[in-house]
Amino acid sequence: MALYWCTECMPLAVTGLLPIILFPMMGIMTAEEVSIQYMKDSNMLFLGGLFVAVAVENWNLHKRIALRVLLLVGVRPSLLLIGFMSLSAFLSMWISNTATTAMMLPISKAVLQQLKETDARSDAREFQAAGGDEDGTELEMRQTKQEVTEEKEPDTQHQIELRRHAREAEYERLNKGMSLSVCYSASIGGTATLTGTVPNLILKGQVDQLFPDNGGVVNFVSWFGFAFPNMVIMLVLTWIWIHIMFLGFNLKKSFGCGKKTDKDREVYTVIKEEYNKLGRMKFAEVAVLVIFILMVLLWFTRDPGFIDGWATLLFNQKGRFVSDGTVAVFIAILFFIIPSRLPKLKAPKTLLNWKVIQERIPWNIMLLLGGGYALAEASEVSGLSKWVGGMLSPLKNIPPFAITLVLSLLVATFTECSSNSATVTLFLPILASLATSIMIHPLYLMLPCTIAASLAFMLPVATPPNAIAFSFANLKVIDMVKAGFMLNIIGILATNLAINTWGYLIFDMGTYPQWADSLPNQP
Repeated sequence: MALYWCTECMPLAVTGLLPIILFPMMGIMTAEEVSIQYMKDSNMLFLGGLFVAVAVENWNLHKRIALRVLLLVGVRPSLLLIGFMSLSAFLSMWISNTATTAMMLPISKAVLQQLKETDARSDAREFQAAGGDEDGTELEMRQTKQEVTEEKEPDTQHQIELRRHAREAEYERLNKGMSLSVCYSASIGGTATLTGTVPNLILKGQVDQLFPDNGGVVNFVSWFGFAFPNMVIMLVLTWIWIHIMFLGFNLKKSFGCGKKTDKDREVYTVIKEEYNKLGRMKFAEVAVLVIFILMVLLWFTRDPGFIDGWATLLFNQKGRFVSDGTVAVFIAILFFIIPSRLPKLKAPKTLLNWKVIQERIPWNIMLLLGGGYALAEASEVSGLSKWVGGMLSPLKNIPPFAITLVLSLLVATFTECSSNSATVTLFLPILASLATSIMIHPLYLMLPCTIAASLAFMLPVATPPNAIAFSFANLKVIDMVKAGFMLNIIGILATNLAINTWGYLIFDMGTYPQWADSLPNQP
């Protein structure tokens, strides 16, 4: 399965179905035991989150939010870079990074094109003024200036051509930087929430699968508390690196100062016109926004950790009945109940219908997730994970932080050439066995490597956002390699800093948890 996932000789989802055939035939698990792995709670959480993302996209709420924020941040190059990166990261926390990149890149191109055109007009006005076209001069002065202008015309044309080439080169760099910043920010933003990207959900599913007595250690709140600050740090460092590479280090020039210029006003007008095309906020958009906020609030207050949440007080007193997946599916169902406009004589359509869901939900991911869970379960039942863990036990002589750093580098390199979901699916059971064999907290290894799988920045084929940006901005592979290599290092170092500081406190990494002993040791 690892070979098939890496080479993609068959679709990833089809490879994910192989356990249903092979494990019963090999006598490892019964068909019923394998099949049940394809509908775990994590799959329901993933599905519910996708329904919300589809609703947000279907009613253009994400575009309204994006344009509104751009109107607030300003139109200077550095401010635009901050605006586009922050927006891409925020949207990718809730909708797919591919959809975020596909939406934000055309907006960035329109803004940069307007900047380029206004710069050209500004240069033309400067040369016109230098040529002596001012009114109110006497005839003799005009004749003299005309003679001088004719003598200097070749030099002026040469200067205009030089300025044009310089402007083209500048905006080509700016376009590359903006496009790369959008796709990178979308990948980074997906790490901040449990539903932001598939590897995060695979981690939760694998932890619940391998350590059934973990007490819900990985949930929306604990993940957000660990990953969101880490995402902010990665985003800031990414902005600095992209700024240095494509805009230089002259922050005064990039940020600008003083009053708004004609160029600023014209670009602001373009964004304003795009925003006005959306019209007034419709009832459906308001409804989707309210439901979205309700979902986030329910996730945060379900089981905060420091106090009892609503799920514990109302439903979970005798066991773990209500999970984040329960909330996600409840919210998803609301979209099929609440109308898209206020009812009148005829019943209006609901916010979502099944046809839209069928077209936009990537159902193949459900099979990929299920195949990964089945593979992890079979690794434990067969004793493979125990054997691998035993082979890796000499690593206990190495400091834990060094093990995490090396494994993160390995996963980040591996994910450049294979699906991040497949990478995480393959590595997590091995990492769990390694952690239990050397007696360290399983999440100390599993968390950084899960985030490292989303740090696919160097190659266009590494992740769909990279491919979109690569084709959209006419990038060369070397452009992405030069920018992405440093960002991979930044991401790995930032994540390892996080796991050794606030992550250490959130997940109590200093003690080996009792629930880690629930990893099966016998076939």
